[in-house]
Amino acid sequence: MKNDYTIESLIKLFLTKIWIIIVVTLLGGITAFCFSKFVLPLQYSSHISMYVQSYTDVSEDTDKNQNNISNSKQLINTYVEVLKDDVVMRAVGHKLEAKYSEQTLKQYFTLNDGQINPSSLRSCITITAVSDTSALNVTAVTGNDKISADICNNLARVSQRYIQKAVGVGSISTIDTAKIYETPVSPDILKNTALGMMAGFVLILAVILLIDFFDNTVKDIDVLSKKYNKAILGQVMHFKSETEKNDNYGYFRLVDKNVPFYITESYKAIRTNISFALSTFEKKIIAVSSANPGEGKSTTSANIAIATAQSGKPVLLIDADMRESVQHKIFGLKNNKGLSLAISKMNETDECIQKNVMENLDVMTAGPVPPNPSELLSSESMRNLLKELSSQYALIIIDLPPICIVSDAVTLSNEVAGLVTVVRYGKTTFEDLQEVNKRTELCNMNILGYVLNDISHKNEKSSYYKYKYDYNENQ
Repeated sequence: MKNDYTIESLIKLFLTKIWIIIVVTLLGGITAFCFSKFVLPLQYSSHISMYVQSYTDVSEDTDKNQNNISNSKQLINTYVEVLKDDVVMRAVGHKLEAKYSEQTLKQYFTLNDGQINPSSLRSCITITAVSDTSALNVTAVTGNDKISADICNNLARVSQRYIQKAVGVGSISTIDTAKIYETPVSPDILKNTALGMMAGFVLILAVILLIDFFDNTVKDIDVLSKKYNKAILGQVMHFKSETEKNDNYGYFRLVDKNVPFYITESYKAIRTNISFALSTFEKKIIAVSSANPGEGKSTTSANIAIATAQSGKPVLLIDADMRESVQHKIFGLKNNKGLSLAISKMNETDECIQKNVMENLDVMTAGPVPPNPSELLSSESMRNLLKELSSQYALIIIDLPPICIVSDAVTLSNEVAGLVTVVRYGKTTFEDLQEVNKRTELCNMNILGYVLNDISHKNEKSSYYKYKYDYNENQ
């Protein structure tokens, strides 16, 4: 979980999901539009203004008229409550029942024994006092424009009788009748569409933030380096190879025609950093592994070997992942002889090495799958084999099985200078790396550093590197 968000990091996070945000925002608007257009019933409004007088007579005396207005304001709140009473609602309802059929009224009101329920009618009516005046505004909203107007007019007609009966003071009058407005006031399709887009926008931002908050996968090289105090040997951007399927990391070689220039440069940088890391070690043997399968360790091993061979140094690549061997597929080699037969001395070492697969690059494939891979890797025969080969090559790269799956990797801790841990962007978690560190510490295996692989997030640094490489390539 993360708690170190900044405005900059949030903007970067949302920009990486910009198309999802746009699509969900538009879907919210489209959903709201369709719901408003085809589902929500049309609503029609009508209104009438009613004026309150505290006395029924109007005098030319200005002070008396002023007094009348003042007293009228005090009566307004009382009048509002009276007009909302069930008795008044029933009187208005009776007039509607006399004019419209029961079938028509059932569409807009709740009926009890053929009579309009007072609360059902009251919910359609809004009565408000106009500020600093002695006027009342009555608004009725229903699904029928004529019924809305009739509600207002009928309420005005019955109001005086019930006002006099309930209050006994003053009068209420109108100077016009409620009109029929054929233009619906609801739904407001434009407003609802805008609200739907806003709701979709806010919702998708919240979902993205929530997912990212609980996302514990590695996506930041600075966090990775600081958390474990290990070097970052390199970064490799995502590259869709011909063998990539679904979420499986595809195999590719630097010498393949469709490999972009920036991928090649990334591996050259990794080669250089590994050379620096090995400068203080007598052994020039490194292991390459990852926490789990599908994180690109075999492709990384192969391409580090190729990049090193291109620098003119003799390199041997050993496929020690005997359960799930891959190197023979990457290089298009036969796997009938290899490491398993060399360790068990069923074949001579030279017979198990395929020479000059590329210039300066030899490959020892895994060979037939043995019943006891861990025992073979930890055997004295394996140690003797590495000693024999180390004098023949400037660098030996061993492609080991995933560390969190089997114990094969840690059995070679004393035979290698260190481990290059391949971390797949957005897939390898910090818990996975914690387990890797725990297992390597138990056997005193040195971790040379991390290779952050398959970076799909166009962060500032990676985008800069890619731009620089493309620029150099075009010169």
